[in-house]
Amino acid sequence: MTAWISVNRHLPATALAAALSLVAAVPAAAQQAGIAPPAALKSAGHIVVGIESTYPPMAYKDPKTSERIGFNVELVNAIAKELGVPVKWEEMSFEQLMTSLTTGRIDMIGTAISDLPSRRDKLTFVDYLATGAQPFALAAKAGELKGNVDLCGKTVGAPRTTSYMPVTVAWSEKNCAAAGKPAITVNGTAGATATRLDLKQGRLDAAVLGPEYVAYLMADEPNTYAFVGEPLNKTLFGLAFEKKNTELRDAVAKATAAVMKNGAYQQALKKFGLERQALPEPSIDAGQ
Repeated sequence: MTAWISVNRHLPATALAAALSLVAAVPAAAQQAGIAPPAALKSAGHIVVGIESTYPPMAYKDPKTSERIGFNVELVNAIAKELGVPVKWEEMSFEQLMTSLTTGRIDMIGTAISDLPSRRDKLTFVDYLATGAQPFALAAKAGELKGNVDLCGKTVGAPRTTSYMPVTVAWSEKNCAAAGKPAITVNGTAGATATRLDLKQGRLDAAVLGPEYVAYLMADEPNTYAFVGEPLNKTLFGLAFEKKNTELRDAVAKATAAVMKNGAYQQALKKFGLERQALPEPSIDAGQ
């Protein structure tokens, strides 16, 4: 934005010089209002972000345009704007992300990745979203399945290759069996798509997936699904950095806090149906 002032031609030279210096100072002041990127990032002129775009609504390809969209895409773009640098996206598989980060191919992981203690031997995280193992059911069963305890004695499906299955088993042991209620029958499925199909075909009373993916299903098929209670466990999604790169991590943490404060975070949450998972502020390495 250009600053305009009206200059009186009859001003003394000193006053005129002061007025002109004010005009020159505006861009510098605007720059200082932002968050200074680390020197390496400023020198490169961009931030390289690794992403895997197959997990809606976090990051995925628009089926009509093949454009990369999603909550994480909008969040990272907003963070980069605060840092004053553009994003250079590097598309890759989930398995490649951590190696690419630790070898310096990318500066940051922008995919929805859980901040787990087991990952913090090599990585450090800026946490930005709550997640966990979220039960859900067909909307027709919403009256029967309202809270988590209503799952006791029911058949619940979860992908066997994820943490959702053992988390559901452990929750049942603690909250159903230990309380004298019938245990949950936990069926392992071949993945999220298979879980969705088994639920719709009546082979399951309920299912457990990430709350962000359940929100996507609910938007994709309105009035078909309903949340059942709260997540069975709680963890955090984080933007990941190489463990020693605390300078970039801390700059991104400040930028994330700014995005949460200026409303861009809340707008993206609402756009992708993730309001239930909002955090009031970012944290560092706080996932459990």
